[in-house]
Amino acid sequence: MDGRVATALSAFDAITLEELNGKAAMLERLDRKYIVPAPRLIAAFAQFQDHFDVLEIAGKRSFTYATQYFDDHDARFYHDHHQGRRKRCKVRIRTYLDAGFSYLEVKLKDVRDITVKKRLKLAEPEKGLSTEALAFIDKCHSDMYGTALARQIAPVIEMQYARITLVAKQGGERMTIDTNLAFHNGRFRRATPSGHFILETKSARGNGLADKILRAVHLHPTKQCSKYCMGMAALGAVERHNRFLPALKRLQVFDQPLVARSLDNRQASQIAA
Repeated sequence: MDGRVATALSAFDAITLEELNGKAAMLERLDRKYIVPAPRLIAAFAQFQDHFDVLEIAGKRSFTYATQYFDDHDARFYHDHHQGRRKRCKVRIRTYLDAGFSYLEVKLKDVRDITVKKRLKLAEPEKGLSTEALAFIDKCHSDMYGTALARQIAPVIEMQYARITLVAKQGGERMTIDTNLAFHNGRFRRATPSGHFILETKSARGNGLADKILRAVHLHPTKQCSKYCMGMAALGAVERHNRFLPALKRLQVFDQPLVARSLDNRQASQIAA
């Protein structure tokens, strides 16, 4: 974590994971995302610390997440987002590396444009989808849209990043702060520059206390800021990404090199054979 951010974060009161889940799970919410450089984030912290607590586990306030995203052969999930379709979803396996557990997560949009997230805890981290997982995905899709997903999906990209979570002292609102994003797939890897943060506010109406504080310091939402979609564009996995260009430019993704992933010895020997 940026040392300046860590210092500013030390002024916050702590909240435990159990307390967070009890008051601010926010599995149905309106989201707003902001891309903010470190100096402006630190300035906003002075106001946040009076109204928000920070998640702390075993003395840590920043946690590493690893996420594997799934899509079909035509990248339909991606293109549904790119075209701005109201009926759309994402499927991912998120692993909380510090805590050592994983969830299959299905994110959908309802008719109110509210994000609905359904989760299935996995017995152990998976690199694919089991029969149980596929049935869970179909049920989530059917419950929301009236039909099963009815398409074959497979892993397309993975990403890793550090996350800080703030929880409102009053009410169920919370905010996540992500940094040091690294996207990769079987061929390439690309990371975002340090000192840039993606803030995501999560509230019942999409205009919570965090949004008001950010507006007061002249920070405004960044549209089309899906980490999955930016990752697909960053790795060259899709040709069309103009809808996400403003967010990609603010995060300076394309200023960073696209690096070919090297094969480990076992993979190299398999290819040689």
